[in-house]
Amino acid sequence: MDDETLKLLIAEGEGLTVEFKEKYSPKIDRDMVAFANARGGVILLGVADDGRLRGAELCNQLKAEILSLARNCDPHIPVSRISAACGVVALEIPEGAQKPYSCSSGYFRRLDAVTQKMSQQEVRAIFRETTDLLFESLPCPGAAAGAISPAKVKAFLNAAGASIIPSSANLAMVLSSLGVCREGQMNNAGIMMFAESPGTFIPHCEAVFCAFKGLDKTHIYDRHDVRGDLPSQAAEAMEFLKKHLNLRSEILELDRRDIYELPLAALREAVVNAVVHRDYSLRGTSLYVSVFDDRVEIENPGGLPSGLAPQDFGRASVRRNLILADLFHRMGKVERLGSGIGRMRGLMEEAGLKAPVFESTAFFRAIFYRGLAGNTAEKQTREKTREKTREKTREKTREKILTLLRLFPDITTRILAKKLELTSKGVEWNILELRKAGRLRRVGPDKGGHWEVL
Repeated sequence: MDDETLKLLIAEGEGLTVEFKEKYSPKIDRDMVAFANARGGVILLGVADDGRLRGAELCNQLKAEILSLARNCDPHIPVSRISAACGVVALEIPEGAQKPYSCSSGYFRRLDAVTQKMSQQEVRAIFRETTDLLFESLPCPGAAAGAISPAKVKAFLNAAGASIIPSSANLAMVLSSLGVCREGQMNNAGIMMFAESPGTFIPHCEAVFCAFKGLDKTHIYDRHDVRGDLPSQAAEAMEFLKKHLNLRSEILELDRRDIYELPLAALREAVVNAVVHRDYSLRGTSLYVSVFDDRVEIENPGGLPSGLAPQDFGRASVRRNLILADLFHRMGKVERLGSGIGRMRGLMEEAGLKAPVFESTAFFRAIFYRGLAGNTAEKQTREKTREKTREKTREKTREKILTLLRLFPDITTRILAKKLELTSKGVEWNILELRKAGRLRRVGPDKGGHWEVL
């Protein structure tokens, strides 16, 4: 691996096909297995989680230990290459042809930027179809890197927090490192994410938004069809929902807060899930967002992904489209593994609304029932319930922060935010509240100091 490619991978950060390790450990066999069971990937030894270089030296003993780990996996993992660049050791693992693979610790898979252990049931089910290429991984006929919009790639990298700046000189390399281009040939995932006009190559890559008068689809009064890239489809779905949902305002101290009748965070979760988990191999279908007088329905082609049993729904996470899921995860649109359904239910409960209903046939459908205006006493009761739930959530978050600060007193806000899956501002606010409560204090300057839990 050359220096330029290495710097690009570090700048883009960890993801479906990239894992950072500060130093070598025999436990990297878990990541080797996970990459072989997914789309392949690169393990970079000598790089911290936040992308800072720690350094690693490639010697014959290290290379022998890595190859020994690969041979001890079942089946043996064919390591593509072990190389060194910029003081970092790069271990390249190809996608396996004999899935599933295991190591001494068990079976592992790669989801977004996380290596996750699998149960035996997941092993049998998840890889039942891995001998067939998924639609997102197939080369898109006639689509080369020239079909890509550099502006869309730049917007994606900005959203992902990557420091790399795309240019005509490095665009092909950037696309390749994201897993959407190989030898100048774009795959379907890359076209749906970054093409100037995805519909030119994949006509059924579209979303249809409708608002109906009444409780059925008899009378339609607004419709909007979107044939752009997938991030645009998700964004325009939310704009359509905000257009047709009721809005009220509350004054809290000196601030005015606008509140939609359905929590936007829950709807956004459902929209992104529909985009990421849609079965794009089903031609002649679309993603649908429908607004009725009493409910909102978000529907995508394809039922539950293969390998996800009904009893595990809402608890386990199975990705139908690994590449798309990874790209949305990098943008911060997909959060903790397997937590989406529970988060939607929690947000609706916090808002004092009926729990969402999920249906799965040839399509997957999420249904959110719109709230009906109640009397003042009912509203006050719902608000007290929501406030109690919010306070419990905040307290759990602060306890997690204190736990991490006890273990790592010099940890940065950025790494805290990444580990807790919060924004940096959210972490800073919680730390301020902990300091006000006398549970935390800063010793020394911002740079070079450390935290002390009281």
